[in-house]
Amino acid sequence: MYVYLSKTLPLLFYPLGLAIILILLAFLWVRRIRFARVLLLVAFFLLWLGGNRLAAEYLALSLEWRYLPIQDYPKVDGMVVLGGGTFSANYPRTMPEVNGAGDRLFYAAKLFHEGKVKKIILSGGTISWYTPSDGPAADMAVLLKMLGVPEDALILENTSQNTYENAVNSKKILDELKIDQVLLVTSAIHMPRAVKIFQSQGISVIPAPTDYTVTQAGWEKMTVLNPINIILNLIPTADNLSLTTRVLKEYIGMLVYQFIGE
Repeated sequence: MYVYLSKTLPLLFYPLGLAIILILLAFLWVRRIRFARVLLLVAFFLLWLGGNRLAAEYLALSLEWRYLPIQDYPKVDGMVVLGGGTFSANYPRTMPEVNGAGDRLFYAAKLFHEGKVKKIILSGGTISWYTPSDGPAADMAVLLKMLGVPEDALILENTSQNTYENAVNSKKILDELKIDQVLLVTSAIHMPRAVKIFQSQGISVIPAPTDYTVTQAGWEKMTVLNPINIILNLIPTADNLSLTTRVLKEYIGMLVYQFIGE
């Protein structure tokens, strides 16, 4: 039930879902013209602000830049790669494919080939009613082997359904392997929440973030005041709305974990 609620309830609080609710309420109270207008204006503001490039990227930056890559990671015995960067081989796909967070796999392979780790724990199970598949762990294993990582270096943790379970289940494997410290690979936007949850389980992690949305050069160029930037920053887009939603997902997740004490 918790997993089901965690996937559905937040949809009502993201800009798009909340705006739709406000629009529906405006129609229900259409006879109260002033109240309906207020609801429509708030819905419009949510969609505009959520789709605003400057707002979306500033919010993303507030998470992504908390942990920045280091020049030379130390050698440790293990690495944990969190699922979320793959699409399963459901027809008509002929193999697992990477999505926008697929950099997690490329970065993990890079660090492995640089000799930074000996074992890679691939963490992520399937939610049958949500995304029927073999699960992210199995999908990541297929793609990492294609990237030259040997099978005997891969350990599949394929039962977790959220970041908290990623940490709990990975902890069990790490204890069995007597590994005290790991590189943690996930998207930069997800790293603050992941680090906090893994550390709460007593896991010593070295953050190895990847999949950055906001770069220093891009941010500096975007914030230069000129007519083109002003127009691009003010006109909302679906991509910006999606980015804002991803950021809100992380902040909501942090609040929930803090509230329930996990």
